[in-house]
Amino acid sequence: MDGPVDPRKGNGMKEQRRGKRIAMSPEERDAFLTDERMCRAATVSADGSPHSSPLWFVWDGKSLWLNSVVNSQRWTNLRRDPRISVVVDAGRDFGELRGVELLGKVEAVGELPRTGASNPDLEEPERLFGSKYAGGPFSYDGRHGWLRLVPEKIVSWDFRKMPGARV
Repeated sequence: MDGPVDPRKGNGMKEQRRGKRIAMSPEERDAFLTDERMCRAATVSADGSPHSSPLWFVWDGKSLWLNSVVNSQRWTNLRRDPRISVVVDAGRDFGELRGVELLGKVEAVGELPRTGASNPDLEEPERLFGSKYAGGPFSYDGRHGWLRLVPEKIVSWDFRKMPGARV
């Protein structure tokens, strides 16, 4: 799959079946994923229990990129089982809640840990990450690596779209 596709066009990605009235449009979803700064990534531990951890991320319009410490429980879990669920959400009061869940499998991209070897696949995520979190170029610390999630399913919600919602 080349990247996420609009589920309304029936071109590969699993369609969101519930909550369509409050689902974000693809444009709203892209803007939300570009603006928000924190996600929670859920992986499966060796004993089958869930493991959830916060991470910074970037969205390039097709893939969610996670920059993770390669010596972490998250990385260990994903090496054994690449399935992941990532949630990005916002809002405090019920009527303002909104978010996106991306489901699929991750793949490591680039050298591990990342030290800056030339890799065209990482030029855009590193540019986006540096701009979003550092206000400049991406820097390498020799402890992190890149994980790419090309979602198999995306579910979104925006409670502000509910009839009678107060914003």
